[in-house]
Amino acid sequence: MRTTLVSLLALAATTPAFASSNPSQPATNAEGETIVVTASRSNEGIAADRLGASVTVLDAQAIEQRQTRVVSDVLRDVPGVAVSRAIGGLTQIRLRGSEANHALVLIDGIEASDPFNGEFDFNGLIADQDVRIEVLRGQQSSLYGSDAIGGVVHYLTLSGAEAPGFTARAEGGSFNTFDGAARFAGATDQLDYVVSGGYYRTDGTPVARNGKLDVGSETAGANVKLAWTPSESFKLTGVARYMWNDYDVANTEQNPASPLFGYVVDSPGARATKESLYGLLRAELTALDGRWVNALTGQYADVTRKGYAGALRDSGSNGRRYKGSFESSLRFGDEVVVHKLTGALDVEREEFQNTTPGGFAFTGRRNTTNVGLVGQYELTVDDNASFGASIRQDWNNRFADSTTWRVQGSYTLPTDTRVHAAYGTGVKNPGYFELYGFVDGQYIGNPNLRPEKSEGWEAGLEQRFGTVATIGATWSDNRLKGEIFTTFPAPTFIATPANRTTKSRQRGIEVALSAQPVPQWRIDATYTWLDADENGTVEVRRAKHIASFNSTWTTADDKLSATLTVRYNGRQQDVAFTDPSFVPVNVTLDDYVLVNLNAEYKLTGAITLFGRVENLFDENYEEVFSYATPGAAAYGGVRVKF
Repeated sequence: MRTTLVSLLALAATTPAFASSNPSQPATNAEGETIVVTASRSNEGIAADRLGASVTVLDAQAIEQRQTRVVSDVLRDVPGVAVSRAIGGLTQIRLRGSEANHALVLIDGIEASDPFNGEFDFNGLIADQDVRIEVLRGQQSSLYGSDAIGGVVHYLTLSGAEAPGFTARAEGGSFNTFDGAARFAGATDQLDYVVSGGYYRTDGTPVARNGKLDVGSETAGANVKLAWTPSESFKLTGVARYMWNDYDVANTEQNPASPLFGYVVDSPGARATKESLYGLLRAELTALDGRWVNALTGQYADVTRKGYAGALRDSGSNGRRYKGSFESSLRFGDEVVVHKLTGALDVEREEFQNTTPGGFAFTGRRNTTNVGLVGQYELTVDDNASFGASIRQDWNNRFADSTTWRVQGSYTLPTDTRVHAAYGTGVKNPGYFELYGFVDGQYIGNPNLRPEKSEGWEAGLEQRFGTVATIGATWSDNRLKGEIFTTFPAPTFIATPANRTTKSRQRGIEVALSAQPVPQWRIDATYTWLDADENGTVEVRRAKHIASFNSTWTTADDKLSATLTVRYNGRQQDVAFTDPSFVPVNVTLDDYVLVNLNAEYKLTGAITLFGRVENLFDENYEEVFSYATPGAAAYGGVRVKF
């Protein structure tokens, strides 16, 4: 992992033209600098060491060295990120203490959240080969609109030019687990192509405390990414991704007479499926020797969920999103001072349908249409100083129109000390279930909910020690107004969402270290201190202290390597519905340390053997109340590359 804290405006005149919605742009530029593709709408990648915002780039090497299979696991190595993985349930991430639905998730430039529930479920997202992940923290609504209060997570497959050839892996291990993946990629003068697919299955382990029923899952997916460049001034990019997830479900006990009421229990026959289809088509036209770039993008997302109790379907939903965007960027200036003006127009329609057979007040379709207009200015001076500002106006047919904005800057001193800062605002529209959901006697939605609004700032320092190490620290402070929370009004005490009249606050410190003291030794470490409260009460599933440490050693002949991963999650609060009144009870989840040990050996130039042990010391822990987690596990396999 290479961690950098960067500014939104690093646009040197020699930087090649790429856009934030373009999934085929490379991870580095011609100068070898790491490029961030998520932090601008300007149709150009941004050098990662010149951005005023905080961004972490998990590169393909780090993801492979840590033998990442479950994407949410490697996100624990990002400062400011809290992960809550409930096997047999929902897997969420939270950025800087914000809610899980405050993080915008992109997959190869496509908005990937489920339009039905308003957030992305990381359950079932298995890591592809040759990918990287960008995590941009802080309010980004001025670029992307609703959902980006806490930041943006962008999952990107490498292009055929970056990672050509055929690669495949197969592994097996504990809990009767099997994982297989293959990738074929390459590039010609006009065509860049990537075709990949994967399959993962496991019998799993019991999820209920003291349970005996294993909770397993089966996941399959395929991805195609093509970029056609018939001339220097025109480029056409297409992405198609399909994901299928079939998993056992662990339900909670609903019988008020049971001593386990509100606890997760063995649920024979309970399972669910999730089918996701994503598509993107993007045309880019450049003029004025590459200084004026125009891009037209259309994208599509369709997420269908079905729940079963034995052979009978007892729940379901479908969410669809259609989005079109036009971006136009003009770069001007000289070799020292570079200006960039950008305008973007987003037109988006989301559709929601509840397909649950019964128990809900509304089972038809609803839709929401939003139009967003973005203006952005970026400035760099001599590659040391940068400044940027962006503003966005959103018109929505269901909620109040909103205006969001952001300013940020970065300056590098002659001592290789970089100071950076940002201030911005964000907005999050209520989700469909919050508005119209209904569970008889337990929950009723509120169609009068208002959008949540956020504003906050960050400031930090980053010190480089040549090419040996970089260490940085950032302080952030955010306020959330109109937070949507669950209340239990008399006389029925049925749960219903409402907007708070008080403000919620999230503040914290993020520290990151990246070092390579010798070519064979790589170290990455992070630490987060977080203070998040809502109306004076500590926010749930966000520990005050989170840390990670990764160290990889490779022999001089590059044949043998080993990686040690240590992840710490501090004590945190959660809620339990163990009272028959359904009023939540506050509970405390203990802190825990997870240790993984990985190794691989290159048998030949094309064949590599690998193995790993996860949860080496068999830690007993919970990330979500009463959801048990797997103990120590071992896996091994082979990888080929031609």
